[in-house]
Amino acid sequence: MTSQSAATLRSRYVEQAASDLEENRRRQQELEERIRVLKQEEALLADILNLAERYEGFADPSRLPEQMQDEPVLAKAKSGSGAASRRSASARTASKSRTAKAGAKGKSHRPLLGDLLADLLAGHDEPRLAKELRDELLKKYPDRNPTPQVVRNTLEALVAKGRIRRHKQQRSVMYTLVKPASAAADTAG
Repeated sequence: MTSQSAATLRSRYVEQAASDLEENRRRQQELEERIRVLKQEEALLADILNLAERYEGFADPSRLPEQMQDEPVLAKAKSGSGAASRRSASARTASKSRTAKAGAKGKSHRPLLGDLLADLLAGHDEPRLAKELRDELLKKYPDRNPTPQVVRNTLEALVAKGRIRRHKQQRSVMYTLVKPASAAADTAG
């Protein structure tokens, strides 16, 4: 092997190593972002479990507390033998929830996420996608940063409460605000 071919081979290795290193850094950043999102989701799920255990005995859903600002709606828990695992998971995350709530007590009261989304929907006559509503929310309230899943869960909670209506168009789900007159007609009929 000549010194020229060795230099060419060495420069190729250097280029490949630099390329691999850059790709590695990019993937690390993606993974760090994904971990951050997963940690947020874990905290939300821990709060949901805590609420589910606290309000498990309520038969009347209207007696449940109002939804917190960035907290998704509690879906009906699956019945079965998973209750023990839910309790143990809740026990493990209870200390995390307490510290999160202790930090939240010092914050000033902010409007609920559901109220903000309903206000945004009130400004539109046509149905809106959850993504559009989230983007609008982030622009109008930069201090609020709910995940797309939290926005969808909150919108579904508003649908369940009869405050907004869901429209399905092919694979898209869109939402509109229920006008007070039509809400009264829906409950009467």
